[in-house]
Amino acid sequence: MEEQLVRLLAETQTAEEGVRKQAEAQLQQHHSNPDFPIALASVGSHESVPINIRQSALLTLRKFISTAWSPQFDEYTGQVNISDENKHRLRHMLLDLATNGRQERKIETAAGYVVSKIATADYPDEWPDLLQTLLQIIPIGNDAQIHGTLKVLGELVEEALGDEQFLAVARSMVKIIYDVAVNDSKPPILRALALSVFRGCFDMLEMFLEDHKAAVKAFADETISGWIPFFLEILKSKLPDPPSEDEDMRNTVASSTYRGLVALKLQTVKVLFRIRCVFPSLLQPHAPILFSSTWEELTALEKAYREMYIEDERQGRLEDADGLPYTLDFLVLEDLDFMQTCLRAPPVRKELESQLSSQNGPENWVYQFTQLAIAYAKITTEEEGLWNIDVNVFLSEETSVTANYTPRTACGDLLIKLGEWLNTATVEALLAYTRSLYSTNQGWKEKEAALFVLNAMLGDYQDREKNINADAANGFVDFIRYAMQQPEEFLRARGYLVAGNLVEVSGDVLQLVAGSFMEATLQAMVRDESDVVKVSCIRALQCYLSALPPSITKPMQSAVISGLSEYISGQDLNELTDGDDLMVTIVETLRDAILLDPRICLTGSGLDLLFTLANHGARTFQITIIVTEAFELITRLLSETGNDAYVQLCTKVLPSLTGAFDVGALTEENALTNLAAELLAVFTQHGSTPLPQGFVQTVMPKLNRMLLGSNDDELLKAATVTVKNIVEHDAPQIFNWHDETGKGGLEVILVIIDRLLGTNIDDNAASEVGGLAAEFVEKAGSERLGPYLMQLLRAVAVRLQTAEHAPLIQSLILVFARLCLVSANDVVEFLAQVQIGQESGLQVVLTKWLENSISFAGYEEIRQSVVALTKIYELEDPRLDSITAKGELIVSESTRIMTRSRARQNPPQYTIIPMRLKILKVLVEELLVTSQPSQRTLDAAAELADEAGSDDGDWEDEPGDLDLSNPAVKNELMGYVNEGPEAYSHKWSDDETQTFLIGWFRGLGTRPDFEAVFESLTENEKHKLRTMDR
Repeated sequence: MEEQLVRLLAETQTAEEGVRKQAEAQLQQHHSNPDFPIALASVGSHESVPINIRQSALLTLRKFISTAWSPQFDEYTGQVNISDENKHRLRHMLLDLATNGRQERKIETAAGYVVSKIATADYPDEWPDLLQTLLQIIPIGNDAQIHGTLKVLGELVEEALGDEQFLAVARSMVKIIYDVAVNDSKPPILRALALSVFRGCFDMLEMFLEDHKAAVKAFADETISGWIPFFLEILKSKLPDPPSEDEDMRNTVASSTYRGLVALKLQTVKVLFRIRCVFPSLLQPHAPILFSSTWEELTALEKAYREMYIEDERQGRLEDADGLPYTLDFLVLEDLDFMQTCLRAPPVRKELESQLSSQNGPENWVYQFTQLAIAYAKITTEEEGLWNIDVNVFLSEETSVTANYTPRTACGDLLIKLGEWLNTATVEALLAYTRSLYSTNQGWKEKEAALFVLNAMLGDYQDREKNINADAANGFVDFIRYAMQQPEEFLRARGYLVAGNLVEVSGDVLQLVAGSFMEATLQAMVRDESDVVKVSCIRALQCYLSALPPSITKPMQSAVISGLSEYISGQDLNELTDGDDLMVTIVETLRDAILLDPRICLTGSGLDLLFTLANHGARTFQITIIVTEAFELITRLLSETGNDAYVQLCTKVLPSLTGAFDVGALTEENALTNLAAELLAVFTQHGSTPLPQGFVQTVMPKLNRMLLGSNDDELLKAATVTVKNIVEHDAPQIFNWHDETGKGGLEVILVIIDRLLGTNIDDNAASEVGGLAAEFVEKAGSERLGPYLMQLLRAVAVRLQTAEHAPLIQSLILVFARLCLVSANDVVEFLAQVQIGQESGLQVVLTKWLENSISFAGYEEIRQSVVALTKIYELEDPRLDSITAKGELIVSESTRIMTRSRARQNPPQYTIIPMRLKILKVLVEELLVTSQPSQRTLDAAAELADEAGSDDGDWEDEPGDLDLSNPAVKNELMGYVNEGPEAYSHKWSDDETQTFLIGWFRGLGTRPDFEAVFESLTENEKHKLRTMDR
């Protein structure tokens, strides 16, 4: 069987899709063969089989174990396909493979993953000796065995140990790991791996801290006090001179040793970081010596770092096969971050403040600290090359939207934190050191780095809405002016960037030079030979446009737009769109220039240029958002000046937007068509009432074609909103319009709504149809619609039954909510007569309404829903008591852990209550949600925010809080930046809804029959009603 598996595994890696899929299917068929897992392990163990096939065998085995080993796994398919005897045999085969020290690292690692997977299900009940076996190997094994065992142990700690198992062996396990870490005779990289496993122990301790606080803290105190001398020894140890690039290429002993020592130091700092996150108070007494040791190390490493990365281009950011970073740039980055963390410790601050008060000379420790930061903030040779090739990389670094966290950016953060603590001293030290750099023959990289860290501090001033003091602002002007005139393009670019930021955070201090700076920036944007300088100027202009008074910026509005147009005309727009950061910067600057006075759109080329950029950037989400928001603001501002401005804007805008529909259709460019539809929706939202004559004739034929022929979700949503806006602003014009076949506007809209309510249009695409239907019914009226009204409402109710997408459900429900505001009785009567499947329309609509109303969005929409529900409740219609709804969740009494598979098998159960009572319960819930936070709540929130920003608080034992000031944490959080605001939003309605609900419940409480209803509520709901006025 092994030979057959080797062949199948090889075929799963072929490029031929048919062969690959057939091999995968055959492997799947083998899952029912009792010999399959043993055969896979045998293939993984066989040294004559190619490494990639052995890896694949172990990976396949891990997948098999996930599905067929134990019901504890979420991927379990329902049948255990391996006997207990084979399980026992397989455990020992894999453990030996992972720890015997004779295997390739890749095989060791793959086998370790499988062992940890099995252990999550079997340890300790089915595999009681696993952990002791591992701990017995480490003291007596050779280096290769220790390496494999540490890998398995690390996986076991991370994946398989529960609190009781971990705490029972923690002391002995940590002692064994310690013995490896402190053993100078062991390879440094092996000692680094031991430290990595030790760091993983603190992840476990953090998880168990709440339930075992006393035991965990006692263990941590004992452990940390024992390890601190070793940590200090490693921090204070000196690295040898770095090997040459040739030695690195040949992987000499010196090169291997150097990499291991770097990894050892780096893991030491990582462990200290982890301790500080989980048990900061235990590390706090040692913070001063840790801070000084880290400072000394960074000072000692500066020469090697400069030679390797600033002057040369040695490869950095490298990790070994075990995921251990081992290059000097990684170590420097970790040290800089740890130094910043220590800087916030109270003992460190107390010591540094004492030193600062006793140091009278200009070159105090703040000066030396600044000097060190600037040394590591210099542009590396690698960055210089990348930025010359692609200015987008340069811009992404400048705008802080990159996940590439480097020593350069860490130095900027370091000076920011120092400046937030000692603002005046830091600015004075930076100014003094910058003055010394510019008065000597220092290289351009040092001078650029000084301005770079200044730029970082200025950005922080802007974020905190603070201004730099006047003397410092004026003190930097000459250095900025000097930099703007230098031949080195990156120094020149930095000069323009800092000039803009300095003007922005200096108030009116630099008014005398700000105009000349802005003019110089405008000229350089067009005339400078360097692309890096040009794009820096485009970005810097945003600072001037937002910071300077209109008396300075408005006269330059046309020149800015003209300069941007000239820059763009010299670019290949197809290549330009490949770089999102540059396009975004150009669009943002153009937006800011137009908004100085939007009336320029009526006569100048600003809007045409914006549409040109939008045309080429339609595929880029950020660009479409900026363009849409800018266009909405332009339209709103111009519309507020009167109908004449909107008519002129129509003349300017409609040919471009309707033309984009035609171009998009011809080129099958969906992104362009979607953007044009979105812009048209925004344009009609702020339209005049009535719309300009001929507006409907211009846009409706194209909208009708799209709404009846397209299946694109975003296009259908935007086009639906546009038609709704047209109906809202000028219903007579659209009702009097006829399409090319002679159909009237009324019939055209009915056909559009009918299509959007059809089951072949998915929920997302149809999510705006309810708004259109509601507006259409309101404006057309029952007389004009005649029998079509009932057909339309029935279609809405039928579509609501199958709707699952929240926005669609809300929009459809609001059709009935808005009608209820006029006549709730007629709505209930109509729905009671509609039969939808086995249920009445009343049951369908109210069930969806009440189950989803708590998630409605929009102040007006929430208010309409709430008021409509009160009107339905007040009808006291007996039919509302005859239909039922979900009540309270029935809580399971089972103590078993609820996995995803068990949750699917045991869906939540609810009590059943009358629909009228459900309405009341939902309104009580809305009362809670609509409540604005009290001043007490706001004060408490502000206090918490202050505490979160407190430097002392960062060194208290409060595990579980994210240290957002830690650059390393910020870097890790970059992966979550696209989650959007929805996950963090609160549904707080407006005061009007809140006031209405309180008044309504007061009136309800005076009714004699309400006491019985009140007793049907839960204690929590009763409490809300009793305390609603507080």
